[in-house]
Amino acid sequence: MQEKRNIHPDNSNISPSLEERAGVRRIVILGAGESGVGAAILAKKQGFEVFVSDFAMIKEAYQKELENHEIHFESQMHTEELILNASEVIKSPGIADKVNIIQKIKNKGIKIISEIEFAGRYSNAKMVCITGSNGKSTTTMLTYHILKNAGLNVGLAGNIGQSFARQVAEENFEYYVLEISSFMLDNMYSFKADVAVLLNITPDHLDRYDYQMSNYIKSKFRIVQNQTAKDHFIFCDDDPIIAEEMNKMDIKSQKHPFSIEHELSNGAYLTQNNLIIQLTTTDKFDMTIQDLALQGKHNVYNSMASGIVGKVLELRNESIRESMGNFKNIEHRLEFVANISGISFINDSKATNVNSTWYALETMTTDVVLIMGGVDKGNDYNMLKDLVKQKVKAIICLGKDNKAIHDAFEDVVDVMVNTFSASEAVQIAHHLAKKGSTVLLSPACASFDLFKNYEDRGNQFKAAVKEL
Repeated sequence: MQEKRNIHPDNSNISPSLEERAGVRRIVILGAGESGVGAAILAKKQGFEVFVSDFAMIKEAYQKELENHEIHFESQMHTEELILNASEVIKSPGIADKVNIIQKIKNKGIKIISEIEFAGRYSNAKMVCITGSNGKSTTTMLTYHILKNAGLNVGLAGNIGQSFARQVAEENFEYYVLEISSFMLDNMYSFKADVAVLLNITPDHLDRYDYQMSNYIKSKFRIVQNQTAKDHFIFCDDDPIIAEEMNKMDIKSQKHPFSIEHELSNGAYLTQNNLIIQLTTTDKFDMTIQDLALQGKHNVYNSMASGIVGKVLELRNESIRESMGNFKNIEHRLEFVANISGISFINDSKATNVNSTWYALETMTTDVVLIMGGVDKGNDYNMLKDLVKQKVKAIICLGKDNKAIHDAFEDVVDVMVNTFSASEAVQIAHHLAKKGSTVLLSPACASFDLFKNYEDRGNQFKAAVKEL
């Protein structure tokens, strides 16, 4: 099949090399999704010569945007002579370092940065940056909700919503709440978080880190790079990996730990059923965990982290308490879909790793029919076994290769069924579930074997439930 090239305005108008355009800074952007197109718009605004290249088909809406901004691009290919003459490359976080074109860029000594790194150069806003293996999206959304409700001029970006670069180009926010993945952190160098949040570290994406947990841990701790004594670092004091790593590090920023296991100063903790945040001796925030909008042990952690951000930014206790009580969770994260014949259906498609599924099961108070499976990223299912024994009556595997799940749980549950579509999984789960139980989609795996992404998986699950 012939390769398809789609360069704007036409092939005769390809951008010349740096040698031909002395003094013109050339930015090449790999990946033309929301992140890449946002970066291209910002780069064009800042006077760069811009070229966008995507090895996949660029969505029509993004092609039109690039055309409207008169930005050169190609679709379904990487033309080396148009890429390897860059002064700098902005890489989509989804592109792995082992990809051939990335190796060639590195061999040429061209710097590769993330969209966040690039956009941060052109914003003086205060940056609240949130990372962790689990709970990033929920905590980012809750933190944004708290800041926005307090009247701050705040943008929401990173791994969620409109790209950071697009907003820097088109908006004028004074604060940003950014959800930051390890893939983004890997290509961030000079960027600094004014407030950094590290929720937890559990094995995830190890296929991108040579299956070395130490590499993944180092990536996550890049969230504190460049911080000074004026900045703030909020972290989970109950996480053994974080605790061990912090013993090795000299972190300059002000530290605010949170825990549900023991009392802390200058952070957040639980006493009986009260969430306490105390950063000074004179100002104490308290709220009963029953009044939190987000329920479950993991969400107490998420609420603590977001609440500390509010206190660091000196927001009023009343405002923080109100926001933490009326927040509505994000789609595809423990999202209630329907109750049919006394059976509850919960969409937790965003649970793409084992720890997320552990959190989901931990919140369940009924018997569970668990739908799980997909692209296994080197998962260790051992941590799920006790909860599966206690709560799960059947496992519905949803994926092309379910061997690892069968090996892990065939001695733990009586019923395991393989399915290859959301509709089939929902129908069998409905048949196996009893009145008063819960059908939980919490895959513990990526979605790319059967679905476009976790949103597509969640939407197909919800549509299948509604067809019952």
